[in-house]
Amino acid sequence: MFTKGPSVATRVVLLAILSLGLMVVDHRFDYLQTTRAWLSLVVTPVQWMANIPASLWGSVADTVKSRDTLRDENTSLRAQNLVLERRLQKLASLTAENVRLRELLNSSALLDDRVLVAELVGIDPDPFRHQVVVNKGSTSGVFVGQPVLDAEGLFGQVIEVSPLTSRVLLISDTSHSLPVKVNRNGVRAIASGTGQLDELILRHVPNTAEIVEGDLLISSGLGQRFPSGYPVGTVVSVVHDPGHPFAFVKVRPSARLNRSSHLLLVFTERPQSRSANEPTEGGAND
Repeated sequence: MFTKGPSVATRVVLLAILSLGLMVVDHRFDYLQTTRAWLSLVVTPVQWMANIPASLWGSVADTVKSRDTLRDENTSLRAQNLVLERRLQKLASLTAENVRLRELLNSSALLDDRVLVAELVGIDPDPFRHQVVVNKGSTSGVFVGQPVLDAEGLFGQVIEVSPLTSRVLLISDTSHSLPVKVNRNGVRAIASGTGQLDELILRHVPNTAEIVEGDLLISSGLGQRFPSGYPVGTVVSVVHDPGHPFAFVKVRPSARLNRSSHLLLVFTERPQSRSANEPTEGGAND
């Protein structure tokens, strides 16, 4: 319509005058209210279309932010869960340790001898040697040959002492033997280690000896290394072979040789000093 009409400058001036007139009329009167409503209805889809990129970008940003936040929260919760699990395990460990210490205290209360509580800190890696290391040494008064117990019974004896630690030979070691007696009737025998933590044997038990399954064996005190009366083990089987002069007697140790972590070092009267090469009660030559 403007191909042959007024010039561009004229048209701009006319449109400007028209715009000013419409603004004045719209501001002073309500004649254009209906028109404005219809125009806004027509323009709304255009506004929606124009707002789509911004909305999409905001949604994507919120999604990414939400995923990052969730990932961070998940990592934090996982770390907190691990900490709580560790604390729970520590609590269970402390509870079990308190139970063991109570058992040790109850055991020491039944003894007339002075005792020292020690903690197991090392185990000999050689499967053919049953030895452990405890965290008490000569600075605590520990000496070679000292009896060692746990909450259930005789555990072994000290064979090596350093200032801060000591090495203990278990009663299950093949080189260890000690004199015992049946608590029921006083029959004496020698209990020797077999190299298995759950089994001892009695040496040179006559077939006529009155030993039966279930008998409790205690230390006899002969040899002056272990005081008498400490539980050593329970007889689990007695086999009589007519062709053999001695019975085969198996004993289950009273001490928890493979589980105890706290031990009692018993202070009795020290034995007479011996040379390093002289056999002792705990050796295989007993």
